[in-house]
Amino acid sequence: MSIGYLGPKGTFTKLAVDTAFNGENKQSFDTIPECIDAVEQNKIDIGVVPLENAIEGTVQLTVDYLIHQVRLPVAAEIVVPIQQHLLVRPDFNGELSDIEEVHSHSHAIAQCHQYIHQNLTDAGIRFTTSTGKAAEIVGESSAPIAAIGNRLAASEYGLQILKENIHDYSNNHTRFLVLSKKRELVHIKHSSELDKTTVLITLPSDQAGALHQVLSAFAWRKMNLSKIESRPMKTGLGNYFFIIDVNQPYDDVLFPGVKGELEALGCNVTILGTYPVYHMNI
Repeated sequence: MSIGYLGPKGTFTKLAVDTAFNGENKQSFDTIPECIDAVEQNKIDIGVVPLENAIEGTVQLTVDYLIHQVRLPVAAEIVVPIQQHLLVRPDFNGELSDIEEVHSHSHAIAQCHQYIHQNLTDAGIRFTTSTGKAAEIVGESSAPIAAIGNRLAASEYGLQILKENIHDYSNNHTRFLVLSKKRELVHIKHSSELDKTTVLITLPSDQAGALHQVLSAFAWRKMNLSKIESRPMKTGLGNYFFIIDVNQPYDDVLFPGVKGELEALGCNVTILGTYPVYHMNI
């Protein structure tokens, strides 16, 4: 079995994969679309991509690519605590003020905004495709630069942790989607805490109170919604679809009832997946 992830080595996605799975064949991809495409084209059995961070919110590239480009079943969700560290080469002996550049993914930079603002005011910010790529750049450079990343990245690229836990908020977690056409192959080495179903809903145009009616279809059935998010349909200004997470598995009574009720209102309803959620301790 082969598992793809947003790479290179040292990313939080790789950390999630190592924590959730055993020693399967693991392959890194430079971008989220490349990883998703590999699952769609049967080059790998399972793909793991970031979906949402507790501080910075949704990874929009993941959502938009799965909705507009490639529809793949969600087999599971992995939730991982995120700890961001300031990484430098082992021969760096300077002070924080000596660091000329800070490299990392845009989400990691944003998660450490206050620390950077207070301690690295003279450093230039350089965005990379992942935290692992940032660590790789620092490891290959002789300049006084730093990366923001995790302990795995420090280990993989021979860096030292100059400052630990520089993220602005302690309760920092990221959700990762496990995508696969072969759900029977997904064996995560932990017990799941709950099951979730994700629904895609497109509202009828120019109908007053449509969103209220959508939410009411779930509410009177006492179905708990953990998230509702709107994204542009890319068909013109003001056209949106909604992604709703329901904290229960798909059944043959409540969900068909919701679907039928909403379709009668003119909505389009698609079940994107029903899957277990795993909270990891790293």
